[in-house]
Amino acid sequence: MELNELLMFMTKKGASDLHLKPTRPPLLRIQGRLIPLKAAPLKPGDVEEMLTAILTPAQKARLEERQAVDLGYGLPGVARFRCNFYMQRGTLAGVFRRIPFEIKNVQELNLPDVIETFTEYPGGLVLVTGPTGSGKSTTLAALINKITSVRPCHVVTIEDPIEFLFTDDKATISQREVGTDTPTFSEALRNTMRQDPDVVMVGEMRDLETMSTVITAAETGHLVFSTLHTNSAAQTIDRIIDSYPSDQQDQVRSQLALVLRAVVSMNLIPRKDKTGLVPAVEILINSPKISKHIEHGEIKEIHEEMEKSVAFFKMQSMNQSLIALLANGIISYEQAMEATTAPEDLSLKLRKLFPSIEERFREGAMAPSPSDFSEITELLEVKKLYEELEERHRVKLQEKEEHIVNLEQEVASLRETVEERSGATDELGQQIDNLQAENQRLREESAQKINQLNERIRELNQRLMEATGKNPSSFFKR
Repeated sequence: MELNELLMFMTKKGASDLHLKPTRPPLLRIQGRLIPLKAAPLKPGDVEEMLTAILTPAQKARLEERQAVDLGYGLPGVARFRCNFYMQRGTLAGVFRRIPFEIKNVQELNLPDVIETFTEYPGGLVLVTGPTGSGKSTTLAALINKITSVRPCHVVTIEDPIEFLFTDDKATISQREVGTDTPTFSEALRNTMRQDPDVVMVGEMRDLETMSTVITAAETGHLVFSTLHTNSAAQTIDRIIDSYPSDQQDQVRSQLALVLRAVVSMNLIPRKDKTGLVPAVEILINSPKISKHIEHGEIKEIHEEMEKSVAFFKMQSMNQSLIALLANGIISYEQAMEATTAPEDLSLKLRKLFPSIEERFREGAMAPSPSDFSEITELLEVKKLYEELEERHRVKLQEKEEHIVNLEQEVASLRETVEERSGATDELGQQIDNLQAENQRLREESAQKINQLNERIRELNQRLMEATGKNPSSFFKR
């Protein structure tokens, strides 16, 4: 049994993980369940031979030193794999996580559209959280791939090991692997600040030093993406703050309130039709109220604010996401109850949204008996409610129609008034024109008479001059 054959078989079956362990057949994780292959149990020597064959000398030295090693392994034409080899009971074992060559986008991953808008932030910190195997790396890859296709910038990723392989598009991207290209996350982050980055992706915030450097990078105007192994947005904020000494926590709360942009908490749940997994997603966006709660340490209030901000900010809690999956028939009631961390709250929300219908979600519920009159009574009650609703709707529609008729009458009346006033204005304009013409005529007549009088005066003056031989100016003046 060769390793490459197992990896090809794993890919063909659509498994997410391959487990190799002595005394057990190879195990495949398919739709969240570990399924053993129909093969003979592996011997310690077989496992060690398969795993050590793909290790470099440096990786072998690290395995001997730390009893565990992370690495990436690519199988041309098949897929890439994130590997972890470790010692257990003195023997070597390994786990392979399949990473497809093709990077899916947010829509193809069935994630809420608002998550794609996180790529448009000019700076700040975006965290993707969840348990192992919840789709954190796949979601980050979708966001980074979106950025490379639309933004002319420099993207730097720091991973352990490198998982998805990105190619330059509008953005140029540098992928650095811990242990191969850099000794540690924190060292790589410090160096990154000198590499003119616009966007930084840190595979995981594992320790205080990395968290501190990530927050500092976000404070300096970079857009930083990273992951944490937490189950909710509020728990994520608590985890970061609690990682610092008590005398620094107030300062960290202020920093986080300022630089945090969003937190996405994920969990993968088997579909009801057993065709795969679907993500349940909790979304926190750092609105002014959320920022205030973080700064004041009011972590418990964050959950309530998220549930109240669905319409405006597109936030949602994990239970609200589960209800959406239930309402759309994607998952079963039992699966929702297994996935939630607050089953009582989920049950209460279901009863509020779907009164007396929660039992309908339960798989295996008995169908109503044909002789059960209560079912008929319930249908009659529903019919009555529907008729009442229809009557209220009819009355409201009639009121609106009457209101429309009244408005049309008012508009017609206003039109008539405007037309009347327009006619009166035209008449007044005509009168003004007539008066102006008459005034002009009188002026012309007056000027003509004055000219005639002046001519007559000159004539009389001339006669007097001739008769008396004197200057007539003393007798007639103009």
